[in-house]
Amino acid sequence: MKSRFVLVTLLFVLFASRSFAQNPPAPDPLDGVWQGYDGEWRHVSNQLIALAEATPEKNFSWRPAPGVRSTSEVYMHIAQANFFLLSVTGPKMPPEMQANVEKTITSKAEVISWLKRSLEAVKQAHLAETPAHLALHVKIDGRDSTVDNMYLRIIIHDNEHLGQLVAYARMTGVVPPWSK
Repeated sequence: MKSRFVLVTLLFVLFASRSFAQNPPAPDPLDGVWQGYDGEWRHVSNQLIALAEATPEKNFSWRPAPGVRSTSEVYMHIAQANFFLLSVTGPKMPPEMQANVEKTITSKAEVISWLKRSLEAVKQAHLAETPAHLALHVKIDGRDSTVDNMYLRIIIHDNEHLGQLVAYARMTGVVPPWSK
């Protein structure tokens, strides 16, 4: 009787774990919130990517008014700023990002690719930081700052434009995936 119980228990555990592995739970929309810089970075990165992927290709050229950045231009502004601000901390900016990419990279696939690349670059660079390097003094636009402050500027900048992109999405009938 005991061996039958053990066998049934083992089979249950085997099938339950196999089923869970095949059907992982949906990602938590608040993944990373209140978990320090890296958690907050994961959160804003996931939301930027989710919103970009949920936005139809035709909406990437949409702009709320003449002279205002289009959807693709906002995403490319984020990517370019991520690389630029990160370059102040040490890593080199990709040469392709030094041109006016906001106007030249406009397709959904290319924009999302650059966005992901920039978000991953910031993530990996921050994960490799040391306390001594974070305290290092740097200059940007003639002002004194620190490496740590540059990372803070990056995350604030990305959140600022995420808010802008949520407004763009709502104005064009796109519901942000995390608010459905």
